[in-house]
Amino acid sequence: MPKPKEKLVLALPKGRILKEVMPLLRAAGIEPEPAFSDDGARQLRFATNRPGLDIIRVRSFDAATFVAFGAAHLGIVGGDVLMEFDYPEIYAPLDLGIGYCRMAVAEPKEMVGNDDPTTWSHVRVATKYPAITSRHFARRGVQAECIKLNGAMELAPILGLCRRIVDLVSSGDTLRANGLVEIEHITEITSSLAVNRAAWKTRPDEIGQLIEDFRRALAKTTSVLETVK
Repeated sequence: MPKPKEKLVLALPKGRILKEVMPLLRAAGIEPEPAFSDDGARQLRFATNRPGLDIIRVRSFDAATFVAFGAAHLGIVGGDVLMEFDYPEIYAPLDLGIGYCRMAVAEPKEMVGNDDPTTWSHVRVATKYPAITSRHFARRGVQAECIKLNGAMELAPILGLCRRIVDLVSSGDTLRANGLVEIEHITEITSSLAVNRAAWKTRPDEIGQLIEDFRRALAKTTSVLETVK
């Protein structure tokens, strides 16, 4: 008797992106089991209405790691994470256009009038993204000393850890509330459907179908939004 195929696993990030991806997921015909929406549930892996597909819910940075190492076959991954880790094992065939934000350099507003970024030769920066930050400044011939922080980046200039930060910015409210101003734009960020390359080679029909389902869902939701406008 042939051994049943292992279920495909789709990694979804927690937080804001998860809220944005759920309408797209449902438009693709994927409905998680009820426990997925239960705030009191402690499980992290969930069945779906598709017998061959499970969902896991993980931190946004970890979604890429699960996909890169084959623990998840697919995942919704932010462009910031893809750029930071640049995993060769990950292919991102479809930009979903969700989770939009920008990556920027910011500093205290009182520095702005007397600071000229074009004159920098060395800069100390607090960031969650040392690889992206180093590449950005290296292109300008600036040596970047990156202090790795995983959150509360805005405290670094306030408490004297460094004078500048590189972080994701959405509304800019957090920067303003902490006396910081954007001074350089690095890149715009959205989230993509990411696929483990080896899994796609070994299970092309199943994964190809999921990609196509997401592609159709994206076209459908985009069309609805344009109609509403």
